[in-house]
Amino acid sequence: MTSRPRVGVVGVGAMGMGIARTLLGKGFPVFVRDIVEEREQEALRHGAKRLDGDVDVLVSVVIDAAQTKSVIEAHAARAPVFMMCSTISPADSARFAVALDAVDVAMLDAPISGGPARAHAGTLSMMASGSGRAFELAQPVIDAVARKCFRIGERAGDGSRMKVVNNMLAAANIASACEAMAMASLLGLDLHQAADVIQASSGGSWMFGDRMPRALAADYAPTAAARVLLKDVGLFVHEARKLGLTAPMAECAQEIFEDAIARGYAEEDDAALLKRYADAWDAKVPR
Repeated sequence: MTSRPRVGVVGVGAMGMGIARTLLGKGFPVFVRDIVEEREQEALRHGAKRLDGDVDVLVSVVIDAAQTKSVIEAHAARAPVFMMCSTISPADSARFAVALDAVDVAMLDAPISGGPARAHAGTLSMMASGSGRAFELAQPVIDAVARKCFRIGERAGDGSRMKVVNNMLAAANIASACEAMAMASLLGLDLHQAADVIQASSGGSWMFGDRMPRALAADYAPTAAARVLLKDVGLFVHEARKLGLTAPMAECAQEIFEDAIARGYAEEDDAALLKRYADAWDAKVPR
C-alpha cells in the first residue's frame, strides 16, 4: 500500500463530507457513494470520484446498523479493511466484525466525535478497536482525519462501547443545557450573557459551547439531527437494560429527545431541544 492509499467513503453527509474533503486536501484518491445523490455530486465537485472499483481502505460514515449492513453487503469486498465510523450497538459492531473476518476483511470499529467542523479540519477524535492488521491498514487514514485516536483494544465492539458511553453524556449535556437556558429566559436573563457566563464557569461543556451559540442565533440547521442523538442515547439505555440496570439520566434525556421529535424537531439540530423547552414552558427563545 502506498503512503496515499485509495480511500472509499460511503456516506458523505455532514461528517463523511468533512472526512472526504480532508482526505482530498491531503492528496488521497477518494471515491464516494451516498444514498442522497446531491451529496454524492457535491463530493464529486470537490474532486472525489464515484466508488465503482476496489480501494485500499473503505470508510463507512452512515447513520445506523441497518445502513452499515447495507454498506458491507454492497461495498466491503472492495477493500482489505473496513473502517466503521458510525455509532451503532456494540453487538452489531461485533457481529459485523465476525462476518467480515470470514471473508478476510479486517474491521476497525472506529466511531468518531467532534462534529462537522472538526471533520473538515481533520481533527476528529476517534475511539477504535480492532486487530493489529486493521490498525496497520487504516493508519494513514486515521492520521489524516483524527487529531487523537484512542486505541481501545482488539475486542470487536469496544470502540462502539466507548462511543455509546460518550454520546450518552452528549445527549444529557445538551438536554440539561437547553433546560437551563429556557429557565434563564423565564427568569428574565439575557440569554447571550447567560451563555457567556455558563461557558466561562462550572456549568460549561463542549456540547454547550458548540451548540448554544448557533441556537441563540436561531440556526437549527442540523450538524447532528435530533433523531440521531436520540438513537445514540437509546443505545446506552439498551446496554443498561441488558445488564439489568436502570439508567435514570440517560432515560430522562431519551424522554426529552422523544418529546422534541414528537413536536416536529427530528430533522433539526439537536440544539432544537431549546425550542422543545420553549414550547413546553412558554419560554421565549430565538426561533
